Amino acid sequence: MGPRFAAEAFAAGAPGAAKIRVTLYGSLAATGRGHLTDQAVSAPFAPTPVEIVWLPDQTLPRHPNGLCFEAFDTLDNRIARHIAYSVGGGALLDEQGVPDGGNDVYPHEGMGAVLQEAERENLQLWELVERYEDATIWPYLGDIWATMKQAIDTGLNAEGRLPGTLNVPRKASAYHARAQSLAGYFGQTALQFAYALAVSEENAAGGTVVTAPTCGACGVLPAVLFFLQQQSALSPEKIHHALATAGLIGNIVKRNASISGAEVGCQGEVGTACAMAAGAAAQLLGGSVRQIEYAAEMGLEHHLGLTCDPIGGYVQIPCIERNAIAAVRAVDCAAYALLSDGHHIVSFDEVVRTMWETGCDMKSIYRETATGGLAKIHVLYKNGRHSFPAMGS
Repeated sequence: MGPRFAAEAFAAGAPGAAKIRVTLYGSLAATGRGHLTDQAVSAPFAPTPVEIVWLPDQTLPRHPNGLCFEAFDTLDNRIARHIAYSVGGGALLDEQGVPDGGNDVYPHEGMGAVLQEAERENLQLWELVERYEDATIWPYLGDIWATMKQAIDTGLNAEGRLPGTLNVPRKASAYHARAQSLAGYFGQTALQFAYALAVSEENAAGGTVVTAPTCGACGVLPAVLFFLQQQSALSPEKIHHALATAGLIGNIVKRNASISGAEVGCQGEVGTACAMAAGAAAQLLGGSVRQIEYAAEMGLEHHLGLTCDPIGGYVQIPCIERNAIAAVRAVDCAAYALLSDGHHIVSFDEVVRTMWETGCDMKSIYRETATGGLAKIHVLYKNGRHSFPAMGS
């Protein structure tokens, strides 16, 4: 989404160009074909020809996901140039590091400050969101929820295989059908799996999804919210309030760490999605602001160190399964927090800081370059080179 938005903005500012060149750097180049990045940056310029330059071994200074747009006239003179960074969830930075959406509307440095204001003013977290966003946030979140539900419905009814060379079959429809014959815990778990798979498979197929917080982690939050709505007949307003709280949690992670797999690994994507969903679930189930924070803290803490190693550069393996497992984990985190009084030792802010430092310490091969982890080992096994190194070597 970020590269597409950047391309649309550049296209609007460079009308009449005879040719466009888009250079993709770092992770964008390494996994761009699997993420359909080349299609995303080309479409806004049609029918103008677009040349894609792939530079996976080069990075721009501000973020691993850098891209450069250049426009040329009929004499091959460059008439415009723009550098952008895709930092996760469709958000962009320009060459000077200025975010495309402007400054954050929230003054809070972290979750600790959020809790202080909420408890001092006797506010629910969703009420605090309304205070800083104003009431126009609710129609917007209504559209978000409608889009999430549509992705679930479309995904549950789609069959066949996902595009790409991995030949991955869609599973959501079959899982949903099997869930109908299961009772109790297994039936409920199967439903959560099916909903998360439905959305994640839609993303992998190039369908319409909501970044929550990113496309790669888009299945977790809608699966949890839809499951709880079906189980407890929750009103749309309650779901909108839960979305507001989830967004607040994700915003804190984005502000103080990163939601970009290319920057901090999958802990920043699926881990943040799990935290958002766990906090939202705790709220829907009647939790206090402290219990909501505790659920979110666990959702992120127990994904610390998770690498981003998509096989072949596709958002399919292990990404889709991770969404399904994280959805169930989010509900478990909410249940765990609701059994407590909400007080615990490690704060959400501490885990966010830990996640950031862990991501910075990761080798680049584990941060969405498809050159390490499962992406590497799977290819070795596929090619028959799977002998284990000697112990200690």
